[in-house]
Amino acid sequence: MTSTPPSSTAALQLAAFGEALEGLQQGTLAPHAFSAQARDLSALRQALPARYDEVLLGLLDRLEAGALFAEESCSFSQQDLIDSLRMWAGKAAGQLPG
Repeated sequence: MTSTPPSSTAALQLAAFGEALEGLQQGTLAPHAFSAQARDLSALRQALPARYDEVLLGLLDRLEAGALFAEESCSFSQQDLIDSLRMWAGKAAGQLPG
């Protein structure tokens, strides 16, 4: 039985992150559920430089805080956060080997 290389696991988790992000944008996944899923992507988070984890956690914290209020009523625009998460994913993909 062979195990999946860490880089492959990280790539699979990045793909899952992208799918969850689509669900968040379409409204089929709640912000807190998205955040929980993103926080559980340990192979991806460990495969990236530490600054990526810091940025991701900051974005997730703002997403969760914004979800406590009505859309656009707080200082964090959910669409802006989604755009930032999409940019994070694109840059993270460039950091993964392969």
